[in-house]
Amino acid sequence: MSTLFKKLLFIFIALGFSFQVLAEGKKLYTENEFLDAFGAKSKEKVLQILGEPARKEMSVKPTNASSVIGRPTEKGVGSSNRVNIEMWYYDNLVKSDAKNTWKQTELTIMNGKVNNIGFFNNR
Repeated sequence: MSTLFKKLLFIFIALGFSFQVLAEGKKLYTENEFLDAFGAKSKEKVLQILGEPARKEMSVKPTNASSVIGRPTEKGVGSSNRVNIEMWYYDNLVKSDAKNTWKQTELTIMNGKVNNIGFFNNR
């Protein structure tokens, strides 16, 4: 009876390891690891490592921005100083402590490079 128990125990342990390997498709980072790995990186590098984000948003300038801040927001018609800003959102990617992860990680990408990184739980 003990050999049967040992065989069953071995099978369950082997299955446990195989399921763990399958579940590790997405790496979890600590906050500092994530900042070091992706700060000031190109969006191509981010896509290569993390894949497509769960959600993307484009930043737009409000139509009345000049009146709100009290000064002109453009240097002239046809200004070549256009800035492209995207926000990419990844879910459950960064650990906030040993047991929990941040629900959402936001990468702000300006002109093709990561410019800002934020971690959120309540968005």
